[in-house]
Amino acid sequence: MVFVHHTDTTNDYACSDAPKMIRSIYQYHVKSNGWRDIGYNFLVDRCGTIYEGRAGGVAEPVLGAHTLGFNTNSSGVAALGTYVSDQAPQEQMDGIAQIAAWKLGLTGRDAQSTATLVSASDGSLYKKGTSVKFDAISGHRDAFATECPGAALYDRLGEIRTAASRLQGN
Repeated sequence: MVFVHHTDTTNDYACSDAPKMIRSIYQYHVKSNGWRDIGYNFLVDRCGTIYEGRAGGVAEPVLGAHTLGFNTNSSGVAALGTYVSDQAPQEQMDGIAQIAAWKLGLTGRDAQSTATLVSASDGSLYKKGTSVKFDAISGHRDAFATECPGAALYDRLGEIRTAASRLQGN
C-alpha cells in the first residue's frame, strides 16, 4: 500500500529548487533523526516531478521509515510542501497518483482497494500486533497521531485513488 505524506516545508518554491529541498530533508532525516537514509520512498514536487527518496531501487520492496509501525509492505510518497490549508497543485496530485498506481501495480493491488497491515510498534495509533485495514492509498494520519499529509491534501486522497485506479486501467 501507499501512505501519502507532506514534507511540512514551503509551498513557495521553484520546481528547479526541489532537489535542494530533498537534500535538506535527507540531511534532517540522517543527521538529526539518525536514520540511514531519507524516510520516504518517493517525493513529488509541485510540478509533478517524481523523485526517488530512500535508496535501494524504485521497483524493489525497499523498507522506508515513513509511517511508524507500518513501513513493511508499504511505500511512503511525500508531497513537497505543506498542505494543511493550501491545496496541492494538480500536477503534484497527478504525480502522486502516477507513482502510487505504478507502485501498487507491481503487486497487482488496485488503488481503490484496501490492504491489511500488522502494526509493528505501540508508537503508532494501533498496538503492536494489531491487524489494521487501510485504503490502498492512505494518509500518514491513518496510522500515526499526526496532521500529515495536512487536511487539504488528506481531503483529496479519494481523487488520488480514483486517478491512480484509472491509470491502472481499472
